[in-house]
Amino acid sequence: MNSNTSLSGASGRTEGRVLFLCDRPVSDPAIGTVAAEMGYDLVRARTLDEALAHAGHGDDLRGFALVLAGYSGNVDALFDSVRRLRAALPEAPVIAHGIPDSPPFTLESLYDAGALAVLHDPVSIPILKAKARFFLEAYATAAERRRAEAALRDTRERLESIIAAAEVAVWSLDIATGRVRADARMIEMFGLRPEDGEGADVASYFAAIHPDDVPPTQVLLGRAMETGAPYDATFRVRTPDGAWRWVLARGHLDRSAGTRGMMRGVVIDASLQKEAEERLQASEERYRTLFDAIDEGVCVIEMLYDDAGIPNDYRFLEVNPAFVKATGLAHAVGRTMRSLAPQHEAHWFETYGRVAATGEPVHFVDEAAQLGRWYDVYAARVGPAGSRKVVILFTDITERRRNEVELRRLADDLAEQDRRKTEFLATLAHELRNPLAPIRSGMQLMRRARSDPAAIARVQDIMDRQLDHLVHLVDDLLDVARITRGQVDLKPALVPLADVLNAAVETSLPLIETSRHKLDVRLPAEPLMLHADATRITQVVSNLLNNAAKYTPRGGHIVLAAERDGEQALIAVSDNGIGIPPDSLGEVFRMFTQIPNATRHMPGGLGIGLSLVKSLVELHGGTIQAASAGIGTGSVFTVRLPLADQGADQAAPGAPGQDAAAIPALRLLIVDDNRDAADTLAALLSVMGHDVVVAHDGHQALRMLDGLAPHAVFLDIGMPGLSGYDVAQAVRREARHDGVMLVALTGWGGADDRARTAQAGFDAHLTKPATVTAIEAVLRDVESRRTPSPADR
Repeated sequence: MNSNTSLSGASGRTEGRVLFLCDRPVSDPAIGTVAAEMGYDLVRARTLDEALAHAGHGDDLRGFALVLAGYSGNVDALFDSVRRLRAALPEAPVIAHGIPDSPPFTLESLYDAGALAVLHDPVSIPILKAKARFFLEAYATAAERRRAEAALRDTRERLESIIAAAEVAVWSLDIATGRVRADARMIEMFGLRPEDGEGADVASYFAAIHPDDVPPTQVLLGRAMETGAPYDATFRVRTPDGAWRWVLARGHLDRSAGTRGMMRGVVIDASLQKEAEERLQASEERYRTLFDAIDEGVCVIEMLYDDAGIPNDYRFLEVNPAFVKATGLAHAVGRTMRSLAPQHEAHWFETYGRVAATGEPVHFVDEAAQLGRWYDVYAARVGPAGSRKVVILFTDITERRRNEVELRRLADDLAEQDRRKTEFLATLAHELRNPLAPIRSGMQLMRRARSDPAAIARVQDIMDRQLDHLVHLVDDLLDVARITRGQVDLKPALVPLADVLNAAVETSLPLIETSRHKLDVRLPAEPLMLHADATRITQVVSNLLNNAAKYTPRGGHIVLAAERDGEQALIAVSDNGIGIPPDSLGEVFRMFTQIPNATRHMPGGLGIGLSLVKSLVELHGGTIQAASAGIGTGSVFTVRLPLADQGADQAAPGAPGQDAAAIPALRLLIVDDNRDAADTLAALLSVMGHDVVVAHDGHQALRMLDGLAPHAVFLDIGMPGLSGYDVAQAVRREARHDGVMLVALTGWGGADDRARTAQAGFDAHLTKPATVTAIEAVLRDVESRRTPSPADR
């Protein structure tokens, strides 16, 4: 058996401890049984030193309720044990047990040693219970008394400490005499003399109170004395330095004392409390001002949970004015989020529930889909662990989010456009080299085959076609640029649809015949009139026919059909060519688009033709649509254009007749810093029978004007030093040059470019490379306007 064995009652509750000293090899089990039944812990010790060691545990506040000292035949050891245990545990009764009926000592000597009772051997359980109960109950009563006395002392000390710390003054007022007895703290608080503590008139106390507080305080005190109601007043009292301190006065009527009774009470210095209240009020005002003024939405919510403890809603406790603007939720205080937005997403409740549960603040950006807004949110718990309140600071970033999405879209579009332009430039280089190669080869052949007129004629035809193709490429590029800038100048007029279609067929027929395609043209039975730019609509249809010819294998079938569809003309170009993948139909009209795989074995292009066609059709108020069943099934392009009003004049304006007569010889000056361009144009005009002189810069041209007196000047615009505009303006400033016709010769052919040359004083505008037809038209205009000069006479 261990030296320290703890036994407790069946109830599990123990009343105290019993120390059992016994050095017998086998202890009497009755001791442990009785202790357990009475609800005490039994601490066993085999030696006195071991017992004293248990008695000396200063950290054990319960001590021992009873000590049992065993006798094993050693008288001196027994007496020594009783004395020393009695000295070590003065509050615990000591019982000597195991004493034989005829001991070798007197019981009186054992009592003198300190034992309070004796248990003979063998121990009788009833006697042990009776004696143990007596001593244990006595010990419990004494212990309870000691605890009560200690508690009373503690209460008194704490009360005195509280009164001292709270600066509480005690007073009593004899209602019959009006005199007040007070303690020293009361006298000091009201600034009275020490001797006034034994009894001073109540008026002397009121004299120390702030004048504004005297009337209401007197009313409260009078009502308490008359009715017996509690006296409770707050007022200011003058301090020795002339300042004011706030105090709280409390009291009650004791009718059993004095003739009319006594008012007894206390006065508490409340200056610190008042200052704290004022600071709290100021803080609350600052908080409220900030809460209401901040332009971010702020709200305080209380989390709500379902029966399983899962957050499923929250109630609004506070919101600021910006909250309504940021959410659109009016009158939210006191209402739940579910009642305001029944479909509000669950992840908001989960997030705020996690903040309330963990106390860890969060900062995130998320969408409130039902509100149709995006928010930048900061949320934190309000209060200690267990609080369900969360404060939320949030900003409506919906517009910013939309801008970010739009910027990302624009960035993607720019990246896609950049990719398309890179592909376009590579394709452009290829497309430009295609016609340049036969032109260069043709020129070399012409040098070597001068004696073979037939070969030279064939080469010239090839070079003409390739040059036309090159000009067509450049014209398409210029048209795209003009449309992009909104500078296309349409010249609408009444034009028969059949004439436009026939002109388009005539333009595209060489390419169609070269590829051995069969062309089927189906014109409407009735005459249909368009109010359109005939040149542009011809360009639209011609481009569609050229596309059909290019992307249809040799010997294919192309159909051009037109008919009336209500108030619109429907023009369809169909073929049995390579077709278009269904997922690419929406892309074919985009700039620089090449359909992947579809054109792998077919001639390429710049990817601007269909985009140009679409833009020209839409400028006329029409639409265009592409259709195809897929690769290898052919394509159909359908154009719809508004028909002219039925009441409009059905006669189409005729083309002005061209005078086929030869143009008389003219004196011409060509000014261009590009020597090859100037010399070739001079050679062409000389072959046409005109007298031509060349200048290679603006200053030289101005010096030559007076001596030459030309009928016309073909003037390049982009020359270094003195530009064509500068030369034209210098010529127009001199009256002697009024008869000279100025012709701008430039690579810029837009409406703005033509307007600028006209403003500079030019009479005509030719776009490089100028055709012979265009040059002849200008020369006829020169001839019609010229007047004889001194050089002609």
